[in-house]
Amino acid sequence: MSSSSRTCALSDRPIGVFDSGVGGLTVLRALSVALPQEDFIYLGDTARLPYGTKSPETVERYFLQCAEALAARDVKCLVVACNTASSVGLSHVGDRLGSLPVVGVIEPGAEAACKASRSGHIAVIATERTVSGGAYQKAILRRRQDARITTRATPLFVALAEEGLCHGPIAEGIARHYLDSIFVEPPDTLLLGCTHFPMLAETIRRVVGGGVTIVDSAATTAASVARMLTDSGLSRSSNGGKVRFLATDSVDRFMKVGGGFLDRRIAPDEVELVDL
Repeated sequence: MSSSSRTCALSDRPIGVFDSGVGGLTVLRALSVALPQEDFIYLGDTARLPYGTKSPETVERYFLQCAEALAARDVKCLVVACNTASSVGLSHVGDRLGSLPVVGVIEPGAEAACKASRSGHIAVIATERTVSGGAYQKAILRRRQDARITTRATPLFVALAEEGLCHGPIAEGIARHYLDSIFVEPPDTLLLGCTHFPMLAETIRRVVGGGVTIVDSAATTAASVARMLTDSGLSRSSNGGKVRFLATDSVDRFMKVGGGFLDRRIAPDEVELVDL
């Protein structure tokens, strides 16, 4: 097979997208908008979520298993749509997968926040593990040494998004509980450091006001993947648009909750239960 034929065959393969659960579907939705010609395989490790409260060693072990499962399905690149996994094991999974391109959500999110901030005062909200691991702080400071970074773990936002309680007095009350202390000395940029959090963007906006730029790592990651595919010659030229879902537990719950994140119905024949 010629080099050009191999490239063509590789470009027609699907993009693998991984998350600990359904939060990464916000990234998949952004990817589908940015890259409508591409096919996708999404793996949600729903049997073992949440990752955000687990040790780095456990997160890395689960992450590697999921990454290898997607690689075995001949994906052409891997998008790690999980902030916790991106903050813990991105370099290790890259070593394990060899030449397979791997894109996480930390670097694109940090880059967008740095560009958006006028003052350099950036707030990051995320899971406990992402905050304590310091990945966003390090990524921001690599780009802006003058940055002033405020972080806050907001674990209940994950539960609100999963339960569909993204609007109303409960969601707003919890948002104020987390965010009021951050905005005593207001940052000009708020980075949503968990892929669940875009579901709460409207409520967060009401709490922080209109003068703050909210950076969504889903949209910035999709743009980063699009650039990578173009630069590496992996963009699909023919029509695609197919999506296949893999879940490690409860297909019914994945369809119910995931449909809210994708803003469309997920059919039973689109989801495959896998055992890792």
